[in-house]
Amino acid sequence: MDTQTIQRRRWVILGVVVVGLLAIVIDNTVLNVALKTIASPAAKGGIGASQSELEWAINSYTLVFAGLLFTFGVVGDRIGRKRVLMAGLIVFGVGSLLSGYSHSPDELIAARAVMGLGGAAVMPQTLSIISNVFEPGERAKAIGIWTAAVGIGVAIGPVLGGLLLSHFWWGSVFLINVPVTAIGAVAALFLVPESRNPAHGRIDYVGVLASILGLILLVYGVVQGGDGESWVSSGVLGPLLGGLVVLALFAWYESRIAHPSLDVRLFKDRRLSASVGSIALLFFGMGGVYFFTSFYLQNVRGYSPLESGLLVVPFAVGQFVMSPRSASLVNRYGARAVGVAGMLANALAIGGWAFVGTDSPIWVVAVLFFVQGTGLGVAVPAATFGVMQALPREKAGAGSALTNTARQVAVALSVAVLGSILANAYHSSLSPTLSALPAGARNAAGGSITATQAVAAQLGHSGQFLLAPANLAFVDAMRITTAIAAAIAIIGGFAVLRWMPGRPRPTIEELVAAEVAAAERELEAGGLPGRPELSER
Repeated sequence: MDTQTIQRRRWVILGVVVVGLLAIVIDNTVLNVALKTIASPAAKGGIGASQSELEWAINSYTLVFAGLLFTFGVVGDRIGRKRVLMAGLIVFGVGSLLSGYSHSPDELIAARAVMGLGGAAVMPQTLSIISNVFEPGERAKAIGIWTAAVGIGVAIGPVLGGLLLSHFWWGSVFLINVPVTAIGAVAALFLVPESRNPAHGRIDYVGVLASILGLILLVYGVVQGGDGESWVSSGVLGPLLGGLVVLALFAWYESRIAHPSLDVRLFKDRRLSASVGSIALLFFGMGGVYFFTSFYLQNVRGYSPLESGLLVVPFAVGQFVMSPRSASLVNRYGARAVGVAGMLANALAIGGWAFVGTDSPIWVVAVLFFVQGTGLGVAVPAATFGVMQALPREKAGAGSALTNTARQVAVALSVAVLGSILANAYHSSLSPTLSALPAGARNAAGGSITATQAVAAQLGHSGQFLLAPANLAFVDAMRITTAIAAAIAIIGGFAVLRWMPGRPRPTIEELVAAEVAAAERELEAGGLPGRPELSER
């Protein structure tokens, strides 16, 4: 495809890239709506997944996704970004089929890992293609639209998921990815130009394996602690320390090879490191909020999956409205001011959940979602553009992989860490009530609010005494969890204030050029600045 054709089709190409992005975003938001149904017993249409199994259903995807992003960035640079994009969409669609027809939590976890493999192939190609198709003058706008597509996916996913859950079995929520990925692959075949990096690197197999192993060990330790095992036991401390050691060795190894899967040397650029850090903290808060609000809305408040999905729409609206405006805000106020404002809005929204109770007005929930979506819509495009601007065009794949690795690792750690805090706090708060149950039922009921309600249903009328304390215990646990998440978000805002570069000052050359341009405009208008007598002669 010649350069002129690419320029004529650049917005169509962006649309194709956005289709691939939508498939991934829709999947993540759909799963959150379906968590309660998946956790339900088989008799009620679920597969009886425990809290830890639900966390792994999310994290098996995100860990594979995060661990392979850089590798597929290199693969795309080497064999062609279009080819890898198409292959990734096909694998993602196959993984969605397998997830939809899973019959046990283990099958779902494995199928989600396949989806993570496909998603890892798709995501780095999207920003790489944008960076190669759009010139610097239009790139910020294109990235803003790319980010706004996330808001669209956030809105579409829960609503579609709720509609499907109202009429079909829980697996149907994954099947909506199949036509999206099929359309995206066919459109990419005919419309997207092929591009490669002539100076592509080698695949770092050692780094890939070390990153995945380290993250899995770290997340496994956190999930085990939240699943009831003592935090000072070998079953928790062993994986935690092992994961940290492996990740430390991974960083050391990556800094000393020519073609690393994660080039840690890129973080020497203050703008890049601050931008990546802000993205990670923003998605850390979003991942945790999305995980527990699904249970709050459906288990505590009694809303249907569709109603819960509709309540998430304000988040998408806030993100969709603000994402395209982020670039102009950065140009006017600087990346630091925009980033701090977005992160503080995110912290405000997360902290607001600490004041939500079992009977709070539901419009409060909609407002909190809207504020958080607005914060992400302002801050994420600014940070993403900062990363891409800090790198040369030939390293666009590395920049895309870097931002998306930050997103996925943050979501995985958020679900593991905040989910474990939520589980521990819920069990502790409900323990006095559970003491009235037999030992077997007590252990089953203490795992999650879904498990408590299932035990109450099995006990019939005699189990009704569990329901109100379970709701109060979950809300108390949610308040503790959100207070911690809000504190982390506020710390992140101060870090961005300290490290993110502010509005760049113009150089002397730029000031002189601006003065010359202004003088030329006034001459063309018929006069010289400050010398009206010359104009009259």
